[in-house]
Amino acid sequence: MTQVKKPSTEVGQVKRASLSDRLLSTKVKVLAKIILSVFVAPAILYGLFFLFLRYQTQLTRIEIKQVSVKEKRPVYWLYNAREPQSTGHLKHVIRVLERLGFERGSNESDWDLLWAHDYPFKNLYSQLYQPKPHQLINHFPGCGYITNKVDLSTSEGDFLPKSFKIPEDKDKLLEFVEKNPEKTFVQKSNAHRGIKIQRVQELNLTAVGSFVQEFIERPYLVDGFKFDIGIYTVVTSIDPLRVYAYKGDVLFRFCPVEYYPFDPENIDKYVVGDDYLPIWNVPSLKNSYTKLGLSMKESFDTYVRSTGKDPQRMWDACFDAIKNVLLQKEAQIRDVVEKRFRGTRRNFFELVRFDFTVDENLDVFMMEANMSPNLSSAHYPPNQLLYEQVLYNLFSLIGLAQRTRKDSLKPGSKEERDMVVADKNLVVLPEVCSECEDCFKVECQLCRFCFTDDTRRILTQTYWEHQNKMDYLRLFPPVIKKNMVLKDYSLRNQLLVRWFQGKCELDPTWCN
Repeated sequence: MTQVKKPSTEVGQVKRASLSDRLLSTKVKVLAKIILSVFVAPAILYGLFFLFLRYQTQLTRIEIKQVSVKEKRPVYWLYNAREPQSTGHLKHVIRVLERLGFERGSNESDWDLLWAHDYPFKNLYSQLYQPKPHQLINHFPGCGYITNKVDLSTSEGDFLPKSFKIPEDKDKLLEFVEKNPEKTFVQKSNAHRGIKIQRVQELNLTAVGSFVQEFIERPYLVDGFKFDIGIYTVVTSIDPLRVYAYKGDVLFRFCPVEYYPFDPENIDKYVVGDDYLPIWNVPSLKNSYTKLGLSMKESFDTYVRSTGKDPQRMWDACFDAIKNVLLQKEAQIRDVVEKRFRGTRRNFFELVRFDFTVDENLDVFMMEANMSPNLSSAHYPPNQLLYEQVLYNLFSLIGLAQRTRKDSLKPGSKEERDMVVADKNLVVLPEVCSECEDCFKVECQLCRFCFTDDTRRILTQTYWEHQNKMDYLRLFPPVIKKNMVLKDYSLRNQLLVRWFQGKCELDPTWCN
């Protein structure tokens, strides 16, 4: 077919139109790019920036979950038979234990310490008759032989006022009255309420569970006020016996009314009650206690020395009285422990407050021993320091305040135990032991090759107590002296005293 050629003029017009379109398209694109880069892009970027600022918390939030890892700690539990939910009177016990890293548990936990305000072995016998080796209980089975007021007051000793158990000792009382018509008496019971001086004719000589006690006349007075003294005492072991008295301070309680002129009808003159007069309100002692910052004991000692008398004789007599009472009662407590608690003695300790009265010659008379003594400062807030220091020093003495970090009182590895107390810390009497050929001789039992598990345990605990007694003073075993007579002690007590003699020979700091 024959092609028809377009005219050249038309072709030129088409080319010019195509070029114009391309130029326009290029200009539009350039303009669009300019608009996009100058206006739109910044607007988008600014928009995104402001959105980021507004929602940056949500956009950058990292969710952190707190994972608490509970640290295992030694466990204590409390027993209060009369008021199970009430622990306010044990506030300082709880506070000191928790400062030492203990946590409160129950009898169902694998506990390390039972602190019982009431005697626990009657109601909880099935749970306590065979405690685990690491568990400690703050009472000895049979401690009532010490803390029962009738049993204590009718014991033997010059430091006890003459007492008669009623009705068993009625005839002895009447005979004593006939020989000593000038004597006056009070009648007491374990309740320790309603004490009043009475004539013999007024006494109830048929009241079971009571006793009649000679009244100590002419007491030592400070500013005219009669007082009693409470000495906190710890028994850490029975058979062998180990006893410590807190020497950091003592509790002074004054009668709220001056003793003279004496009136037996006004018991506030001669009986220390719950609303006693505290030492900081006694004029002659106030300055020493409040301004100088002395302890109750030091404030009293300062006053006594200012009158020309020696208070140390009085304190020595108090300590001797405590030691003698506990030696008398030791065998009875030991029998209860061995018969009813499968022979274990390692799990118990006892904090007791022995109360004394003092006559004008500074002669002391033991009045009672308080099981679970009051440790609440609710009535007298300044006593808080005394109570918490008594407890802190106690827990150090018996090993609750450990120097090594532990989550329980359970024994650690042998290496850890040796780090604390090793056999080399226990051995004594090198000259004697070098001559021992067997373990039948008593002294040879203190030689390392004769150590039984029980001997090593006793000596280890004794060593710990000596190193950690802080403000507790050892009363028994007694101060080591030359030519000591040991025959009146039990065999276990003799052996422990002999060990202290051996330690004293090697290191004089062990003598006291």
